Amino acid sequence: MRGLFVGLMTLDCIYQAQRPPQANEKLVAAAAMMAAGGPATNAAVAFAALGGRATVTAAVGQHPITTLLREDMAKVGVSIVDLTPQRQEPPPISSIVVSQDSGERAVISLNAVGLQVEHQSVDLTNDIHVVLVDGHQMALGQQIAKAASSLGIPVVVDAGSWKAGFDQVLSLATVVIASANFHPPNGQQALTYLQSLGIPYIAITHGEQPIVFSDRGQLGELPVPATTVVDTLGAGDIFHGAFCHIWAGDFPAALAQASAIASFSCQYFGTRSWIADYN
Repeated sequence: MRGLFVGLMTLDCIYQAQRPPQANEKLVAAAAMMAAGGPATNAAVAFAALGGRATVTAAVGQHPITTLLREDMAKVGVSIVDLTPQRQEPPPISSIVVSQDSGERAVISLNAVGLQVEHQSVDLTNDIHVVLVDGHQMALGQQIAKAASSLGIPVVVDAGSWKAGFDQVLSLATVVIASANFHPPNGQQALTYLQSLGIPYIAITHGEQPIVFSDRGQLGELPVPATTVVDTLGAGDIFHGAFCHIWAGDFPAALAQASAIASFSCQYFGTRSWIADYN
């Protein structure tokens, strides 16, 4: 099973603490870790953890920090197609504080706004079974989604929040998995808007609340498994990567299994610790 994941790669500096610091306050973290992150990247890691062969297409570059990204991706068995191989500036960096009591996270980061890449040659003929686009490389995502659609390769769109140009990508999607933070600019309700684009498979997640889905127009809800929450960071991305690996035609079943894996990951600090115990 081969998956291509198009979008954002960041360096995540993750801290576990009682709570995020207030202004002019210093806190001592209970734990800390660094890992490659970003929606497409975390999804690719989950896909690989379940036995798939994942490739992330993202802007990385040659800054010394990118060595950490490459080493982390090699460790989890994910390949990289670098969209900006000559770039000398640092990659996007995210600083994240995870609250010990609730598992909720506070994030400050740079996204890929300054790293947008226009059309590039990307090979989809090497037995790619699924493509995921996270919207952080919009022009390239549209190009790859269009090529994948023409080849009959399913296109999954991670619609975490609305981004300019998303309408062009969404119209090419086989599956859209949106979060509760996805708000179309015209004020329409998210599910209504996505259905109007003719997308066959739609799911909207609401954290621990039931998943609302449309399976070729048939509406339904799925409960999210209860779990002991240690860290919610990347849970949605893990959901997307697991779905890409699992989905084989039964949409509700794939959503349910992906939700179970994402819930399992919430029992662990960071975006990697769950993998060893799950396997």
